[in-house]
Amino acid sequence: MKDQINELQLKIERLENEISFKNGLISILSHDSKEMFGNFLWLIEALEDKIIVEADFFKLLPQVKSDAQKNLQTIQDSTTWLKTQYGNFQIKPVKIMVTDLFHHFEEKYAVKLKEKNIKFHFKGDPDAFLLTDRFLLENVLDKIFNNAIKYSSAGQDIYFQQVTEDDQVILSVIDFGMGMSEKSLSMIYTYGNPIFQGTAGEKGVGLSLKIVKNFVSLMRGNIDIISSENKGTTVSIFLPKL
Repeated sequence: MKDQINELQLKIERLENEISFKNGLISILSHDSKEMFGNFLWLIEALEDKIIVEADFFKLLPQVKSDAQKNLQTIQDSTTWLKTQYGNFQIKPVKIMVTDLFHHFEEKYAVKLKEKNIKFHFKGDPDAFLLTDRFLLENVLDKIFNNAIKYSSAGQDIYFQQVTEDDQVILSVIDFGMGMSEKSLSMIYTYGNPIFQGTAGEKGVGLSLKIVKNFVSLMRGNIDIISSENKGTTVSIFLPKL
């Protein structure tokens, strides 16, 4: 009876998290789209009405481009999440070598790593593996690793670490970049948090980590984030070895 109550409580908690995530996602998409298109429309009308000159119009275009890139990322993240909500999506556990994941992201982000002169290292058992859904895991690590690069300065290192403890595998992405304050960290999964800006001016609204948490939950795992300002961030996901 106790186990049934615990299972029911977990289901209720997952349902509440899903509802919160969906409402937050709709809010972000609605707010950001209105803001971006509203600003772009105002800019065009200001030029047409000769409120601003062409020189000023072109000076403002980089900001419009930056806002558009941020909104495009939000839409892409939303599309990825929607794939898990329709079409009878089911977890498909497959054997995944951890070093294969390391080499996959090392190759995928080779250009960005080179641009910032960041070295990517692996720490752990080279023969370690786990059984889980590849689509979910790769998307989770992709968003975590992308953030690690975004918030790292030129010349810093990033580590991909694997640790096996009892019946779980812990995968961590460790950077030594901007980090977050205690206040920002406490708001990381809320929908009223500020826009985050990377070391090269990259923008993000923090939606990626909300999707990460959702996907980790689908894999029956947990996520932990440790961060300090100007010291870096460690994002760890705890997954059942199966």
